[in-house]
Amino acid sequence: MRIGIYRGDASSGPIEKLVGAARDAADAGYASFWLPQTMGMDALTALAVVGREIPEIELGIAVVPTFPRHPIVMAQQALTTQAITGGRLTLGIGLSHQPIIEGSYGYPFDKPVRHMREYLDALLPLVRNGSVSFAGETVTARIGLDVRGAAPVRVVLAALGPRMLELAGGRADGTVTWMTGPATLADHVIPTITAAARAAGRAAPMIGAGFPVCVTNDVDAARDNAARTFAIYGTLPSYRAMLDREGAEGPGDVAIVGDEDTVAAQVAALGDLGVTDLVTSIFGSKEERDRTYAFLSTLL
Repeated sequence: MRIGIYRGDASSGPIEKLVGAARDAADAGYASFWLPQTMGMDALTALAVVGREIPEIELGIAVVPTFPRHPIVMAQQALTTQAITGGRLTLGIGLSHQPIIEGSYGYPFDKPVRHMREYLDALLPLVRNGSVSFAGETVTARIGLDVRGAAPVRVVLAALGPRMLELAGGRADGTVTWMTGPATLADHVIPTITAAARAAGRAAPMIGAGFPVCVTNDVDAARDNAARTFAIYGTLPSYRAMLDREGAEGPGDVAIVGDEDTVAAQVAALGDLGVTDLVTSIFGSKEERDRTYAFLSTLL
């Protein structure tokens, strides 16, 4: 299992901070450097700059919302970043959440599975072969792109429900999850996506799992901190469903916390389940963050 670092805390920039964070991650031996697409910098643009400066580390986005960005635009941006970074991009895409898509953008969050199926019908041929001719109920894409030097882009889908997981395994290149505990990964996510990939005759999918991580001697305080820091995720329906499935009251219950031996055991257990890529979001006091960052690098 590969271990990457998720730096949502740096996603607003300035760009020098992002480049420095990626350089530190590469020097420490982390396999990948991940950004969100939220209210800060455009992640694809930022990673193009980061990748131009830091050649040693893979780059990932978890995730770009699909409703506001036409698949032709998404493909062109992704292929451009792929060309600039020498083929190191993993493009994570997802539906986002109904309150954001309808409240911020004013787009109807209508039939999300149909939307994602048609979005993939348009996006995947473009990022794999450079051209597409598709007309669906909600998406039309007819174009050829010429982004020279761009290798095909790996696309992973933020998938939690069974139909989205089937798309992630059968059509895309895998998934990256968040706020999804080990029991849910073991009995729901991994078997569903793996079966879908097998049924479609595709290679074994990437199974990325994002977790808050804190190496600490005060487990109760760390879980309380996680509950506060990541509280919003306990209110969003898709994450709430995964927390409920896990039997977790909130984000603090699925965070990876404990001393070095405890965290090492939890990380190893995720690899044993079949997680291919652990995406770590380090939290806690400065001392705890530094301790966690340094310890995780010893597991690489």
